Amino acid sequence: MGRTADYYKKNPEARKKKYEYDKKYNKKPSSVKKRVECIKFRRENGTYGNGGDKDCSHKGGSLVMENRRINRARGGAKKK
Repeated sequence: MGRTADYYKKNPEARKKKYEYDKKYNKKPSSVKKRVECIKFRRENGTYGNGGDKDCSHKGGSLVMENRRINRARGGAKKK
């Protein structure tokens, strides 16, 4: 378990606050649109729901398939 997950496990008030924030953030139209686009793209490419390591990425204004770890780690320290 990572440090953040461990923190939220030990602090129920903080976990509840984060849960409420995440719920609101994930309802944003821009988030929903990107998620729907990626799901559709992965279904068309046969990678949705197969447990593989390929992920949909919004790169340069288009959708591409790339390794999940690379896609989700992009930005690294710059994200903070």
